[in-house]
Amino acid sequence: MAKSFNILLLPGDGIGPEVMAEVRRVARWLAAQGIARFEMEEAPVGGASIDADGVPVSDATLELAKAADAVLLGAVGGPKWAEVDYAIRPEAGLLRLRKELELFANLRPAQCFPALVGASSLKPDLVAGLDILFVRELVGGVYFGEPRGIETLEDGTRRGVNTQVYTTAEIRRVAALAFELARQRSGRVCSAEKSNVMESGLLWREEVTALHAEGYRDVELSHMLADNCAMQLVRAPKQFDVILTDNLFGDLLSDEAAMLTGSLGMLPSASLGAEVDGHRAALYEPIHGSAPDIAGRGIANPIAAILSFAMALRYSFGLDGAADMIESAVAQVLDGGLRTADIMADGMAKVSTDVMGEAIVGALAKRAA
Repeated sequence: MAKSFNILLLPGDGIGPEVMAEVRRVARWLAAQGIARFEMEEAPVGGASIDADGVPVSDATLELAKAADAVLLGAVGGPKWAEVDYAIRPEAGLLRLRKELELFANLRPAQCFPALVGASSLKPDLVAGLDILFVRELVGGVYFGEPRGIETLEDGTRRGVNTQVYTTAEIRRVAALAFELARQRSGRVCSAEKSNVMESGLLWREEVTALHAEGYRDVELSHMLADNCAMQLVRAPKQFDVILTDNLFGDLLSDEAAMLTGSLGMLPSASLGAEVDGHRAALYEPIHGSAPDIAGRGIANPIAAILSFAMALRYSFGLDGAADMIESAVAQVLDGGLRTADIMADGMAKVSTDVMGEAIVGALAKRAA
């Protein structure tokens, strides 16, 4: 009997529902092959949840997320909700999901498919074969630190406050995961922070160094200031294997690296919690936004969402073989010249969202034949 997995789908806003439909298509094909059974339930998040329930994520949706084997999210946000209160903006739903599920580690691979080397903003020799994994701390740092807010001063001017704060435990748990993942790759971790001007960065460097000495000496550890890391990513990106960093710098650096691969529409991500009794809370999402300017036009790139599902197969379900199949099918379709609008190039065939999804399933079927 094929194993059965419970997946919560949160299509969200903008192009989220469109790319999630192609994830469903791939999951149905895998189920039809007897690889696994996927019980899928759907709920609103972000702006869709504000419209339905008045909040960016409801308590009922959170309970479904906690009970699921994995959560797949499309995208949140859009101009329709630009004027809502800051505390209930669509993005607040995603932050609450991360916090309440204790998804402390965000994994963002930045890989350049051979067929898209020419789509990168860098010279082909700099990105050919690029394969970086960002491990970003996700529930601490400046996005969650207290105090925070905007206050009016006595002279009538205003001040905005956000607090960057980390503890030993928060740093060590994400660093340990980075070291473990590096052992499965090339065995190198570069830790990025601003220890030269920030006490939180100095603590980060000291704790990562101590943990490395205690149990991960087989992994090569280096340290780099985050601003230098940003520069090195466009100077010589292939020097990196695993980049470990905090919430703020991880957000910035991984988006920079995304463009080295050709398009934000190509890159998946995984947000993982601690493993408890063999189960690890996890949320998977493409790193592109809701792209409201193209929503409903059927031209969004579904590859990042499909590759996010592949990450779920690998990290939550233990189906490495199925994940490899999907990644190979994506590469085959790109090699064949099919492109969505965001990665279109001369001589290639421009296709819609659903045609790209159909082509990937077709490539899967050919591999399985």
